[in-house]
Amino acid sequence: MKAMDTGSSVVIHKDQRVDMLIRKQIEINEETSRDARRIARGFRLLVVNTNNREDALSAKTKVYTYFPELKLYLIYQSPYYKLKVGNFKERKDAEAYQKKLNDFFPKGVFVINDIIEVKLDTDPPDNTPQN
Repeated sequence: MKAMDTGSSVVIHKDQRVDMLIRKQIEINEETSRDARRIARGFRLLVVNTNNREDALSAKTKVYTYFPELKLYLIYQSPYYKLKVGNFKERKDAEAYQKKLNDFFPKGVFVINDIIEVKLDTDPPDNTPQN
């Protein structure tokens, strides 16, 4: 911006790039806050907790094969591999899948509290148990 003194008034000439930067910052702020709204407290299922990588990958394949609608999270926290599945807002929804997964994993599947990914309201609901 540049100001010029013309006697009794001041004339300001604004660079158009300032408006462009403001618009860009608004976009960045919107994108950042949108991402923050996509996570929430909820529940996941802990399928395996093992120090054997092959066991974890095998479990991942089994869950993906029989439950492709569930999102899988294979996490390595030395020295363990943890396979967590699902993004459940309600514990009862997680428990419904827990019963189904217990048939495939006799050592047990556990409902755990976690930070989950949530879909915006415009998307159809996810992780609805099917009978």
